Amino acid sequence: MATKRIIPCLDVRDGRVVKGKRFSEVREVDDPIELAKFYNESGADELVLYDIAASLEGRSIFTKLLSEVAEKVSILLTVGGGISHIEDFERVLNAGADKVSINSAVISNPKIIGQAAKVFGSRRIVFSMDVKKVGDNYRVYSKGGSEDTGIDAIEWAKFGEQEGAGELVVNSIDTDGVKGGFDMPLLNIIASETSIPIIASGGAGSMQHFLELFSNPKLNAGLAASIFHYKKVMIPELKRFLADNGIEVNL
Repeated sequence: MATKRIIPCLDVRDGRVVKGKRFSEVREVDDPIELAKFYNESGADELVLYDIAASLEGRSIFTKLLSEVAEKVSILLTVGGGISHIEDFERVLNAGADKVSINSAVISNPKIIGQAAKVFGSRRIVFSMDVKKVGDNYRVYSKGGSEDTGIDAIEWAKFGEQEGAGELVVNSIDTDGVKGGFDMPLLNIIASETSIPIIASGGAGSMQHFLELFSNPKLNAGLAASIFHYKKVMIPELKRFLADNGIEVNL
C-alpha cells in the first residue's frame, strides 16, 4: 500500500486564512504564515495554499504572501487561485511553490493543462475540481461553487488525467465544512475511472473519517482545513491512529 498523505489547506482571502461551509458562510481563522509554520512543524506531508478570491476578482495570485510562506516551510507547497496563463505557473513556481493547482481556468481554456504539463512536467500540475451532486449526476461547479457548468465531473476528471495532470483534487461542495466524512460515493467513482493520485477534500470531521477514506487504496491523500485549524484533530495523533490501523503514513 502506498504511503498516504495528510494535507492541511489554507484558504486565504485579504491576507487571512478563512473557512466556510459548503463554499459559503466564510469567516476568518488565522494568519497564513503562522499557520503554515505550525503545520510544517506538526508533521503535515504537504500544504495547500489557495487564494480563494483571485479568480472571482479576475486578478493574479498573491506572490508576495506565497514567497513569505515558502520561506517558512520545508514541506511541499501546492498553490492555486487566479492561475489562467502559462506565465502564472512560472510566476508561482518561481515564488516558491512546488506544485500549481488549476481549477476554473480549465473550463474556459481546456488545453491549459496539457500546455503547462509540457513546459513544467505533469508532477507539478494539480487539477482541482469543485463538484456537487445534481439529481443522480455529479457536476463541476465554478465561481467559488456558485455556478453549475453542466460538465459531468467523472468525465472531467478523466479529461484532466488525459491532458497530463499529475494529481487530482476532488473538492466536494456537498460535504465541505460539514464534518460528516469525505464524499466516499463520489471519490470511489472517480478512483475507479482514473489512475493518477487523488486528493480528497471536503468533509473531514474526525480521525475515523481518514481511516474510511484510506480504506480505498486508490485514494492517496486527505485534505482538510477546519479540523486542523481549530485543533479538533492534531496531525501527529492522526498519523499514529492511522498507523495503528494498518495505514502506511510518514511518522
